[in-house]
Amino acid sequence: MPTEQRTTGPLSGQRILVTRPSHQAQQQAALLRAQGAEPVLLPLLTIEPLAETDAQFMHAKQCVLDLDLYHAVIVVSANAARLGIDLVDDYWPQLPLGVHWMAIGASTAACLRDYGIEAYHSSNGYDSEALLQAPALQQVDDKRILILRGDSGRETLASELQARGARVDQAVLYRRSRPVLERACIESAIYAPPLSAILITSGESLSNLVALAKQMGNPEGMAHLQQCPLVVPSQRIATLAYGAGFKQVILASGPDDQNMIGALLTKIDAEKD
Repeated sequence: MPTEQRTTGPLSGQRILVTRPSHQAQQQAALLRAQGAEPVLLPLLTIEPLAETDAQFMHAKQCVLDLDLYHAVIVVSANAARLGIDLVDDYWPQLPLGVHWMAIGASTAACLRDYGIEAYHSSNGYDSEALLQAPALQQVDDKRILILRGDSGRETLASELQARGARVDQAVLYRRSRPVLERACIESAIYAPPLSAILITSGESLSNLVALAKQMGNPEGMAHLQQCPLVVPSQRIATLAYGAGFKQVILASGPDDQNMIGALLTKIDAEKD
């Protein structure tokens, strides 16, 4: 794996593992370089859009054709926003009126804004629980709600809305899977030389990191990895990280690049005091 050119900055000399999917990792890597770090790119998720012949894609297409019948459309990720709006544009030259567009997290809302859609997102958090506090989702008995998402992830949002009486459709737009990586790639990324910190934005990525590390059959390296500072965006993922044996878990204010790197910088500043 190529070595990044180091510059001066608060993260100078630090080797930071970037685990976002390949098409989403470059901005985070650039921000780390600007702080003097050496970003190490190891995508722990692969995003694969569904083929048009896939039964789940056909269901998603039908949901989009019925877009004007929904009380709200909830977009769970930037990938869902990108793929969902591409599909919507195929059938709706103008968006139907009266539909509440909602996003989990500011980054997803910003992605929708790039497409000209002003979507509500909670200022109280970046997860399903925070969005479920939205006024538009309180009285939803017998109202139709569409969730744009990938094929894996939590079911909290759908199950809670159904418990409130909503008629929930889930449009699956992509599959998430663990990338197939060569042993040498994994070894050079996480063990040699040792990492200074790890940035993880989902429970699935965390699970994939642990699986890849165990696959190496290096107990000493695994123990070092678990001692490495691990930045996560939510208490839920922090709990998963502690359960996986990580000792230094840093809780960021959200999963966007600025908050994730900011949490790492705050830790470094605190250690200097």
